Amino acid sequence: MFGALVLAGCDRDQVKVYHVDASDSAPPVPPPDAAPAAIATAMPSTMPAGLPAPDNSALPPLKYTLPAGWQEKPLTQLRVASFEISENDKKADVSVIPLGGMAGGDLPNVNRWRGQVGLAPVEEAAVQKMTEKVLIAGQDADLFDIAGTNPSSGEAQRILASVLHRDDAAWFFKMAGDADLVEAQKPAFISFLKSFQFGGTIAPSAIDLSKLPEGHPAIAGINAGNATAPATAADTMPTWTVPADWQSAPLSQFLIAKFAIAGADGAQAAVNVSSLAGDGGGLLANVNRWRAQLGLAPVAEADLANLPTIVAAGGNATLIEFSGTDGRTGKSSRLVGVVLPLGGQTWFYKLMGDPDIVAQQKDAFTKFIQSAKYPDVH
Repeated sequence: MFGALVLAGCDRDQVKVYHVDASDSAPPVPPPDAAPAAIATAMPSTMPAGLPAPDNSALPPLKYTLPAGWQEKPLTQLRVASFEISENDKKADVSVIPLGGMAGGDLPNVNRWRGQVGLAPVEEAAVQKMTEKVLIAGQDADLFDIAGTNPSSGEAQRILASVLHRDDAAWFFKMAGDADLVEAQKPAFISFLKSFQFGGTIAPSAIDLSKLPEGHPAIAGINAGNATAPATAADTMPTWTVPADWQSAPLSQFLIAKFAIAGADGAQAAVNVSSLAGDGGGLLANVNRWRAQLGLAPVAEADLANLPTIVAAGGNATLIEFSGTDGRTGKSSRLVGVVLPLGGQTWFYKLMGDPDIVAQQKDAFTKFIQSAKYPDVH
């Protein structure tokens, strides 16, 4: 269960830190919370039948300022924070849910939220015009404010939602409920987002992305409900020749391998290796995910036409390289990424960090990828 430590208080606002107890004796997950009657939640708060419960033991401690009037609710298997707001018989629900990988991208998620309040889907160009900037844990993110009606009752509904792309995870922050109450609580929601902090190493909830929750935007190559996740057991793991100055680093649930590289004066870079079934969301979506990590605007499909390739096991891999500002640290950063489709999976290699270290390590990074031996590839 989650233990809470009150660190400070201001009026009724509370600052809390949560740690996950990974003991085997943790109590059973409580039954699903009843969402406000007027809201149809397409991303369930509990795991679909047959999907194993996530192991949240690697999640970082979460710290945030709890706005006045927000009541904590029992956590369910997808939520790492859950609240209810109730005023004059009006209700709103607030949730924080981490998912690994692309988690569908912004457009399908916006259209999923629009469908929940009876609105038609929109195109990418329209999405860019409906956002406002907010800060979550010191990182820029887009806030979507979507007003409509409940398709069943006709009551006015509103959704505030933001997706924070951090490392190789997407964190979903959402408030949904009575339109007037959600509008009144918008400043509190934005303050909550701004106060949010991560402690320790980021690690998304261990959701098997080969079986996405019902209603979640599809990721190409992943068949929700019956596909098998990429095998990562010891006998199916790749082997690499690892450079001597790379140090193994703690893994999150969606990383196959991670290495830390230290430079002068505290400069750092890291290498992440992950794998997803099929195309893993597509080259464009992953390029734009990486660009967002460095504060860069998304590119179009046509911009990928002339990307260079490197020779790797099983064929050619696409090489991506760009510079920007790390949204977590505010420091200049450089990213070199390699995307390798192989045997019905896509392997993602990312070197990111201090520009000088990345430039110095690029050749070693390339050789590391080319040294890989995949047990299923002969």
